[in-house]
Amino acid sequence: MTDCPKAGYFPRRKHLRRLDRVAISGPPVFFLTVCVYRRHHVLAEPSIAGILIEGWRHAKAQHGWLVGRYVVMPDHVHFFASPLGEGAKELSRLLNYWKRSTAIRIRRAGVSEFRWQREFFDHLLRSDESYAGEWDYVRDNPVRANLVGRPEEWPYQGEVNALGV
Repeated sequence: MTDCPKAGYFPRRKHLRRLDRVAISGPPVFFLTVCVYRRHHVLAEPSIAGILIEGWRHAKAQHGWLVGRYVVMPDHVHFFASPLGEGAKELSRLLNYWKRSTAIRIRRAGVSEFRWQREFFDHLLRSDESYAGEWDYVRDNPVRANLVGRPEEWPYQGEVNALGV
């Protein structure tokens, strides 16, 4: 008998478990994905993407985090973030604040029922090569979704801060 759930069945998690300590060299970099509730396609629009980017620009002063490269897709975002030393707030606090503040602004911008999905997905990168490799994968998302022919044609991507990796 196995402890694994049936194929296709994943019980709702009350919270995600985080590692307390991880041994890595250099500043930690997280690859993050945040999705729109029910995957509504509302993000890939200039004013909405601007709200998201502005929120990431405030992460350093408000939470002690640098946000690096990002891609805004119609129904989710991918971005990389790195804490600025011991004084940085917890990743979950950064994401919860960013989700709450951007949701308020997006609703005010005319998407009245806007909500983020409750959880977010994070992955701690373990080497310099994985930042470049993950970025190549993320950058190609709009091509795989048949939104553009080449990654550089997608207008909703960029970099807020250069991460030291």
